[in-house]
Amino acid sequence: MLKPHDKHEQTIVKRGGGKHAHDEHGGAWKVAFADFCLALMCLFLVLWLMASRNTESLEQILTEADGNKTDQGKGVMPQQIGGPRGSLIERFPMPRTGSTDVDGTATKGFNKVPQQTAEQRIRYETPEDLTLLSRTLAKMSADAGLSSNLESVVTPYGLRVMMHDTDNQGMFVRGSAVPTGRFAKLLNQMGPLFAKMENQMLIVGHTDSLQYADTSHSAFSNWNLSSNRAMAARAQLLAGTMPKDSVLQVVGMADRAPLDPKRADAGVNRRIEILILTKGQAKAIADMFGMPGEQSPVKNIDEALPDVNVLKQLRDKLLEGRSNRNGN
Repeated sequence: MLKPHDKHEQTIVKRGGGKHAHDEHGGAWKVAFADFCLALMCLFLVLWLMASRNTESLEQILTEADGNKTDQGKGVMPQQIGGPRGSLIERFPMPRTGSTDVDGTATKGFNKVPQQTAEQRIRYETPEDLTLLSRTLAKMSADAGLSSNLESVVTPYGLRVMMHDTDNQGMFVRGSAVPTGRFAKLLNQMGPLFAKMENQMLIVGHTDSLQYADTSHSAFSNWNLSSNRAMAARAQLLAGTMPKDSVLQVVGMADRAPLDPKRADAGVNRRIEILILTKGQAKAIADMFGMPGEQSPVKNIDEALPDVNVLKQLRDKLLEGRSNRNGN
């Protein structure tokens, strides 16, 4: 029997009362949350891959054989391009050139442009023929509202056609190779006429003598501008269905050949010249720049060129004609 004072000295030890309600979960919820995040990330990855695949398929449908898009105004749905699907690497189809149809008709790409055969083309050789061509071009310029911007002269080389600026109308946006609307339309209308012509031509770009602010050797200059304008004129003629082989040479002359040397900023100095060559002159120029041994040597080319007095008469005639129009 314990004594009364021993009751207070008795040590009481309590053991754990078993598992609590929250102990049944432990850290399992963390593992489940991690699995859920992993699954969600995999779902996003799959959706992203599917979207990329659909985008690539749509681009292939919209992409034509020449690399253009059908939504750029052409309105033509090309045939789909084969190959493995699902690649994230962008692929550009190679253009088809020189293909042949089943009936043996040669085509270029997917666009069939009717070409004039050699028998159907007209050759302008005599001064009378070139004069008739000059009148046709003058009528075209008048219909386009550019009668004051076009002059043509029959020379021993062929027909020299000059399309220049005036005080009221420019051929290009100032300082750029972007043709104005009227000039681009006129060149497009000349395309079908030149498509029926067997003669070849030179396209020469000229500028005035005003210089750019940056005069360093690598800076953009009148040489670049005149060359770019000549190429822009060629592009507009080709857009008007003129064959590519009609152009023998494209040249940029900058301000080295002004029609009005007394005025550096004269509009007549800013011009595009188209020299429609006779057969002999075209052959002489082609032989001059051809590979040695593949072309016949140049013979008697000086006999076909006018002397200095003839050139001076042509220049005076042009300046006199412009003065008369300005006076009227």
